[in-house]
Amino acid sequence: MNQKRLAELFDENFSRFGELGAAVSIWQNGKSILELHGGFRDSAREIPWAADTIVLFWSATKGLGSACLLHLLQERQIELTRRVAEFWPEFAQAGKGAITFGQLLSHQAGLCALDEPVDVTDYPAAIAALEKQAPLWPPGTGHGYHARTFGFLLDELVRRIAGITMSEYWEKNFADPLELDIWIGLPDSQQGRVATIYAAKAGGTATPAAFYRDLATPGTLVRKAFTSPRGLHAVSDMNRPENRARPFVSFGGIGSATSLAKFYAMLANGGELDGRRFFATATIAQMTTTLASGHDRVFQIPTAFSAGFMKDPSGTTRRLFGPSSVAFGHPGAGGSHAFADPEHGISFAYVMNQMEQSLLPNEKSLRLVDAIYR
Repeated sequence: MNQKRLAELFDENFSRFGELGAAVSIWQNGKSILELHGGFRDSAREIPWAADTIVLFWSATKGLGSACLLHLLQERQIELTRRVAEFWPEFAQAGKGAITFGQLLSHQAGLCALDEPVDVTDYPAAIAALEKQAPLWPPGTGHGYHARTFGFLLDELVRRIAGITMSEYWEKNFADPLELDIWIGLPDSQQGRVATIYAAKAGGTATPAAFYRDLATPGTLVRKAFTSPRGLHAVSDMNRPENRARPFVSFGGIGSATSLAKFYAMLANGGELDGRRFFATATIAQMTTTLASGHDRVFQIPTAFSAGFMKDPSGTTRRLFGPSSVAFGHPGAGGSHAFADPEHGISFAYVMNQMEQSLLPNEKSLRLVDAIYR
């Protein structure tokens, strides 16, 4: 791995590609091998991005939530083929009784949008709406990204099975033992370290184009998926301390690149780090094994999912997770990116505060990923 070349590419993100503040962390075989940060926490360029700066990384949180649920299923010896309604009886309403954990985790449940208008900050209302919601396609016959509902589904299952919230489960089983600087629901004591997040600048190229066209069109599945539960649609909303403090499992994770890469380093290292085992080999296999692949009904491009993690679909020309077919991870809106490559023992995380109009990781992080393997 050419660390000098990686540092040059990272610097180019600021000089050529308009990055404001960012950090990248790369681990191999359970050890950090590259830590870089630069730029600023604010658009006025008054507060430098420091080694301990943390930032919102949007949907990269879904990977953490998925790992929590898989860990819980592992500890309780619950298979992915079991029905969700066995553990959450009210979920069986409206034809959802046969949906399995595997289908739910791989975005095949058909619950990417809600017919009932409920607020994203009203957890009980969102859960009640999900219980009443009929699948938008026959579960298991296709997949479509559950942009907002995914976190509520996972959180409720952890509450039903473990009796604690997802945020508490994350802290108890991963954040504390691994000393991770990552929060799902940020405490007041940490607010002073957070970089301000900025929406994509106007005038850029939005990709994929069909997705962004439908996102702006009322009544489309894309629009419904990204606006239900409704509320907090402006990027700037997530700069308010009260919203950073909300434990949104779909998009609320705040932390450092180093800790995000350290978590994935444990996954890339067979579920073990520093002599402590977190996941059995069989559970890591659930993360690496593709359960759904092909046309995504929401993203409108080919995507692939294992149990809760994104993978590169077969035949893709632009790989998000490196050359290995077993690699898996989860990006976040606007440019954040994290993954594990168990084949090469590599983990990677990139976080930043100036978003781009890109649904999936863009060249700022993908050039770095390419350079790791070159």
